[in-house]
Amino acid sequence: MPDLIKEIEKRKTFGIISHPDAGKTTLTEKLLLFGGAIQEAGAVKSNKIKKGATSDFMEIERQRGISVATSVLAFEYKGHKINILDTPGHKDFAEDTYRTLTAVDSVIVVIDVAKGVEEQTEKLVQVCRMRNIPMLVFINKLDREGKDAFDLLDEVEQKLGLSVVPLSLPIGMGSDFQGIYNIWENNIQLFLEEKKQKVGDTVKFDNINDAAIDELIGEKAAQTLRDELELVQSVYPEFNREDYMNGDLQPVFFGSALNNFGVRELLDAFIEIAPMPQPKESDTRLVKPEENTFTGFVFKIHANMDPKHRDRLAFVKIVSGTFKRNENYLLVREGKKMKFSSPNAFFADKKEVVDESFPGDIVGLHDTGSFRIGDTLTGGEKLSFKGIPSFSPEHFRYINNNDPLKAKQLAKGIDQLMDEGVAQLFTLEMNNRKIIGTVGALQYEVIQYRLEHEYGAKCTYEPLSMHKACWVEADEKSEEFKEFARLKQRFLARDKYNQLVFLADSSFTIHMTQEKFPNVKLHFISEFNQE
Repeated sequence: MPDLIKEIEKRKTFGIISHPDAGKTTLTEKLLLFGGAIQEAGAVKSNKIKKGATSDFMEIERQRGISVATSVLAFEYKGHKINILDTPGHKDFAEDTYRTLTAVDSVIVVIDVAKGVEEQTEKLVQVCRMRNIPMLVFINKLDREGKDAFDLLDEVEQKLGLSVVPLSLPIGMGSDFQGIYNIWENNIQLFLEEKKQKVGDTVKFDNINDAAIDELIGEKAAQTLRDELELVQSVYPEFNREDYMNGDLQPVFFGSALNNFGVRELLDAFIEIAPMPQPKESDTRLVKPEENTFTGFVFKIHANMDPKHRDRLAFVKIVSGTFKRNENYLLVREGKKMKFSSPNAFFADKKEVVDESFPGDIVGLHDTGSFRIGDTLTGGEKLSFKGIPSFSPEHFRYINNNDPLKAKQLAKGIDQLMDEGVAQLFTLEMNNRKIIGTVGALQYEVIQYRLEHEYGAKCTYEPLSMHKACWVEADEKSEEFKEFARLKQRFLARDKYNQLVFLADSSFTIHMTQEKFPNVKLHFISEFNQE
């Protein structure tokens, strides 16, 4: 029996977030390369090579080159077990990303040196700040012309509200890019000249005024570097791990993931400073990783990982104790015991069955439809982890069956895709018409594509102009509620879990409804206690 505390200390579970195209998937791959988990990187952008990035395994992602579903990748590096959750950068899949952030202990934020801080990054960082998740910033694509390093650091501080401390500095940029000075380890990593594709040696220095630096990168660049380092020391705070762990200080690294540049430095510093699995709040108490009894929660469900076998995998983040194969665990919401004969762990692009897993790990459990997102599994204790809500959708369409003979397949497909949290289904009370609500318009294409290719069902959509879905909290026996239901009956629906939802056509309607029916509460998040 491995020592639980030792196993916990070995683990680092983190998410990578960014705006689309900042190079997140490339960085994920290069981390796997350094961990020896894969032998070569898939050419993400090149369609000539149909390999595709290791972490994008769904067909529709391959076609579009964007990560639609969050992937889980694990590898070993220098005695640590590292679990990466790669998240979709595209804003239409933000909800998947928000949920994934409930399962990580820290985050790496990737920023494109030319574009700087972009809108999607701002939103995601805001979520991390709300939860005080430790963040590390990686400024990517230094082999291209981009903004000045200090302007970028200012932008990160102002737009993201972070307080940064650079732990490395670029020497030149774009065509003048020569390498990186690693403040954390006092060394310089050089770029070899062959088409800037090769990473040269790393040279260690005890003293920044060493004359050998001038020989290495030229006097002018060396002088600039010294001035910049002086500036860093006078302007930025010293790195303090406690501040970083509390989410009050964010270290910044520079590099170019495509050219393997600065990635090892990032990884080495990361395993030294990033937090191991952290305690998590439940509805009854704080659960600590080192407790002996297993607890965990489902933060993602993925249908048809393998189209040949209709399987669904529920991704469970282990919070405490040891998860063992073939042991009975309690699915708290349903009060029923379940056991799992083939729990999967993810090692780069392979799934393998594991006998035991520890806090910080992500296991994939084969699911016949029992799980929902947010479910808690325990060794028997009745507790639920909080903070995995559904958000109010912003796009609404009626969904129609395009092939009457396939009604059953369509119903099953919609049911399973909604369980995954791809979108939300609302059924109108008055005529049972089905409405699909999503956070982003691109979801509709994904749903249509997957219904046809995975379930053999065809659907069409009809537009519907709605502003927001509000979950209703009220005493359904009260006269006030009955009056509300009578007036608004055309706009009342049930969600998949039979909760009452009011579909409002404008923010004005919501405002007026709240004034007129003060005891009928409207919520924009399905878990009311989360707001």
